[in-house]
Amino acid sequence: MNQLEKLESQSIYILREAYREFKNLCMLWSIGKDSTVLLWLARKAFFGHVPFPLVHIDTAYKIPEMIAYRDQLAREWNLKMIYGQNVTALSKKQTFPDGKTDRINCCRQLKSEALKHTLSGEWTRFRLDHSQGKYLPEESGEPYTGVIVGVRADEEGSRSKERYFSPRDQQSEWDIGDQPPEFWNQYKTDFAPGTHIRIHPLLDWTELNIWEYILKENIPIISLYFDRGDGTRYRSLGCAPCTKPIESTAKNVAEIIEELRSGKLANVAERSGREQDKEDGGTLETLRRDGYM
Repeated sequence: MNQLEKLESQSIYILREAYREFKNLCMLWSIGKDSTVLLWLARKAFFGHVPFPLVHIDTAYKIPEMIAYRDQLAREWNLKMIYGQNVTALSKKQTFPDGKTDRINCCRQLKSEALKHTLSGEWTRFRLDHSQGKYLPEESGEPYTGVIVGVRADEEGSRSKERYFSPRDQQSEWDIGDQPPEFWNQYKTDFAPGTHIRIHPLLDWTELNIWEYILKENIPIISLYFDRGDGTRYRSLGCAPCTKPIESTAKNVAEIIEELRSGKLANVAERSGREQDKEDGGTLETLRRDGYM
């Protein structure tokens, strides 16, 4: 069994453990490469069927191709697709693009708060109605108490402190110093009532592993990751006003793998194009303690 096969097997095991142990489970899908690999693994784990809803937090500022890609794949794979949104903050224009706040607080409002209240069911969820081909509001819903997330430890400093099964409190806040040990593939899955659980099946994958697996499995990936003729491509995807492409001529998955193996990007952070990280002291720890993905 090679490294990719070991990683795949471990991730599928984590997904099945999560489905067995936690009720009202959902999976976050950011439309990026990691969460799309996670979605692919979920389809493998459950034989082509994803038995829990896919949740996307739509800030209304995502790159338009991301939303089109989301809905295309949701239709093709018959996914239980839901999105959540901070409708109040958007209607009051309390955002960075509107000049009303800084990037960190914009992320806190449009991502952290939207995620928290979408998961709790307190805010309206919008579910894709496959028969009508459009999203319809659901005014109330049961809380999702377990959330599967495509976090990788090597992507950003605060994420290296996660566990496969990582508890949050009832406000989705993360106490980094109070996490269960995980040794020899033994995982704590019995948590106190009211604990909110984040599950991270990709924790030990690297950026290179992700792209190697995409190539091996021929996973459909959004074209924003590739150079489309101007010598740039996105390495990490987010909101259009706060996400910049990198200089790169990689036009396909094989060329991205070659670029990563060459060491050209060794001293360039994967999220170097994400401006909110820079405002958070180069990490996401402030936001992630508050519930950010």
